[in-house]
Amino acid sequence: MSQPRSAFNFNQIIVRTPSRSVVNGLRAEDRGSPTYEGVKAEHEAYVQAMREAGVKVTVLPALEAFPDSIFVEDPALVFTEGAILLRPGAATRVKEVEEIAPTLHDMFETVLELPAGYADGGDVLTTRESVMIGLSARTDRAGAEALQGCLAKLGRKSEIVATPAGVLHFKTDCSLLDDETILSTNRLARSGVFENFRQMIIPEGEEPAANALRVNDVVMVGSDFPRTIEMLDKAGYKVVPLKTTDIGKIDAGLSCMSLRWFSCGKDA
Repeated sequence: MSQPRSAFNFNQIIVRTPSRSVVNGLRAEDRGSPTYEGVKAEHEAYVQAMREAGVKVTVLPALEAFPDSIFVEDPALVFTEGAILLRPGAATRVKEVEEIAPTLHDMFETVLELPAGYADGGDVLTTRESVMIGLSARTDRAGAEALQGCLAKLGRKSEIVATPAGVLHFKTDCSLLDDETILSTNRLARSGVFENFRQMIIPEGEEPAANALRVNDVVMVGSDFPRTIEMLDKAGYKVVPLKTTDIGKIDAGLSCMSLRWFSCGKDA
């Protein structure tokens, strides 16, 4: 029997061009405003890194009415088996779902809709064994349980876990490095949610680096976090540093900017 595909093997992604209104994006704390030019440059470098990692990139147009719409991971989830349209926990982002829905219907045979509650894709970590759904200010229990039902229809196992208080999204504090290893902040690791994984803990003071992104053979990491980059490099990972200074000002990281999946179709 063949091994299931690794959760970080992708050949397709969807991204959305940042709008000029991105400077007005949501933020939990004021760390200054990003510039449109800064976000645009970071996004372009991200897309180029994705292409170099071996994925086909579908670029959607900017949505000026939705400042946070560059972060396509929150309104939907995508898997080889199909897509799920979510219900974002921030009121200003709810209508992003209907904006991305036509693209997902074009690209996936199966597209499910979250029937109840609220759930953001930023709270969802896919591992080879299961899909972890973190409860947070943006994902409530009703949404998490409804999401479990959708995942079951796609043949995916899932589990509901806790996100530390004061942390925006579950994946703000963690990312998948390989099928056995999680990169995590100390505060999330202490919760015990990753007891079945090998864990690498983010150096103190570089907590935002936890939102790294493994894509095929490389691990993309914010370039502002040299100790994390050094730690991963020494551990044998092929690290691609990417600037996240501006998107970090609007509570975002690397995983937020794409929807990633492995397509078995002829257009992959």
